[in-house]
Amino acid sequence: MDYHLLGLILSFLFNGTKVLAGYPIWWSLALGQQYSSLGSQPILCGSIPGLVPKQLRFCRNYIEIMPSVAEGVKLGIQECQHQFRGRRWNCTTIDDSLAIFGPVLDKATRESAFVHAIASAGVAFAVTRSCAEGTSTICGCDSHHKGPPGDGWKWGGCSEDADFGVLVSREFADARENRPDARSAMNRHNNEAGRTTILDHMHLKCKCHGLSGSCEVKTCWWAQPDFRAIGDFLKDKYDSASEMVVEKHRESRGWVETLRAKYALFKPPTERDLVYYENSPNFCEPNPETGSFGTRDRTCNVTSHGIDGCDLLCCGRGHNTRTEKRKEKCHCIFHWCCYVSCQECTRVYDVHTCK
Repeated sequence: MDYHLLGLILSFLFNGTKVLAGYPIWWSLALGQQYSSLGSQPILCGSIPGLVPKQLRFCRNYIEIMPSVAEGVKLGIQECQHQFRGRRWNCTTIDDSLAIFGPVLDKATRESAFVHAIASAGVAFAVTRSCAEGTSTICGCDSHHKGPPGDGWKWGGCSEDADFGVLVSREFADARENRPDARSAMNRHNNEAGRTTILDHMHLKCKCHGLSGSCEVKTCWWAQPDFRAIGDFLKDKYDSASEMVVEKHRESRGWVETLRAKYALFKPPTERDLVYYENSPNFCEPNPETGSFGTRDRTCNVTSHGIDGCDLLCCGRGHNTRTEKRKEKCHCIFHWCCYVSCQECTRVYDVHTCK
């Protein structure tokens, strides 16, 4: 057992008050026992941690789409872990904590910006897909964006109603972001950037009909992209995120914090860009205060000069190398008709891990 890692996790859990201060802890619905029981037990809205009154009302009024909301957060977490798999911070989650990312999201960093964007996009995506699949009675296919058909095709199938999915994500995910402070302003902006990415990537998907695969008739419908395309796009936005500064204004309701681009010479961020106003830790060493797990024992790419390479990922500490035997299928042959037979081969690989 890695006692150092265990101690770090316990530190996260026992400092829960600090960690949960501004946390969307309802994201924990996407992990652990709550998520695994979604398909077999009805959702009890009052048992979902961290819901503000508006979210609680939404849950009770639209209970049938709540599994899709949880599925969307799960989808966002999985995509985050894919996009950051070779970086010092790799989107690690803690299953037994309501603050599923630990203290990492306490700071208004690029990482916080990405997680909020991908989670909000995930909710919009999953709800939209669920509606198109007919799993909810309160939504269905989109009939508002059809217009005239194009040359050689006609409308058919079920166009996905991304506007409805975006509306659900906005109403539910943004319900707690109504404070007049800079962090709420940042979260709202990044949430919307994630959802806008869904709308921007909607495309026509078509199917041919006819004898022997001919395309005598082609029907088309609006479809969402693969969620990987959303993750790739938002990861690019993470790399080019705009640094902001916090400004305070006196209004009738009191002091209000807003965000302004830090560097006037740069192009100001659009609604599609991610924004942040605090610097990220380097994530090289374990630190309960920042939520860093460090990079010790992480697998690195010895041939890469990028962030996933052993030099950068290991923060200059060096790396260890060991050999590992893996059994793989090999010498596969296709037999008519129709199956494939393979032999099993043992191959030896070098595995490099950070010191």
